[in-house]
Amino acid sequence: MHPLLFHFGRIAIPTYGVFTAAALLAALGVSVRAARRAGLAAEKVWNLGLTAILSTLIGERLLLVAAHLSTFRTNPFWLLGVATITSRWIALGGVAIGLAAAVLYALAEGLPPLRIADAVAPAAAIGFAINRVGAFLGGAGWGRRTTMPWGVAYRDELAWVWYHTPLGMKLHPVQLYDAACSLGIFALLVWMGRMRREQAGEIAGAWLFLYGVARFFVDFYRGDTAGAELFGGALTLAQALAALAVVMGGALWIRRRPESHAANLVP
Repeated sequence: MHPLLFHFGRIAIPTYGVFTAAALLAALGVSVRAARRAGLAAEKVWNLGLTAILSTLIGERLLLVAAHLSTFRTNPFWLLGVATITSRWIALGGVAIGLAAAVLYALAEGLPPLRIADAVAPAAAIGFAINRVGAFLGGAGWGRRTTMPWGVAYRDELAWVWYHTPLGMKLHPVQLYDAACSLGIFALLVWMGRMRREQAGEIAGAWLFLYGVARFFVDFYRGDTAGAELFGGALTLAQALAALAVVMGGALWIRRRPESHAANLVP
């Protein structure tokens, strides 16, 4: 594959990084469009998205510094210039910080949380799909070894240096499995938004439930799960979070169902 998109002298531009940036821009655009359709203030949704993204990036760096404080004191510019966060716990902590910042912004601006979640859900789906394509091209989030004819082999040494991707052996293109699931979910969420007048929280609940189910099973084909096992290796961190997403998504649908039935009984 192609972990390095291009470079200027000694400045390397990783393919995965470029696709991640494209995924964030696409997600912002989709969320703004969904917000307009839902009658929300598009500029506030845009600002909320930027708040979440910047808070996540800054939060990851702060956690990275806290985890490697002695290294930071010795080589501060090298540490801050690390292109990839390899620790899942640091990455998860950064996401948690970004979500918290987004929630605080929404509360400060008086934005309806469930309507905002509905606008963000299809944006997250398309963003994940683009991000996973970039991961496939770069070698990040690689799959287990396979003998299937659609297996892929990475040969660029940068894939091993940056993402510890095994070289010269056929692996499950697990990133594309994930991308296909997210793309299908995105299409379904867009259809839900256009074909009927959904209640607040339904689209967000559908995304949480469907992506949780998909990610839980896709993770069985991941090969880079070392150090992320929970409960004695029974589940990975991603699978535990996927199960939580399924529960949250189901809860959003269950809590809306009585209102839906009540609305149908009104003459």
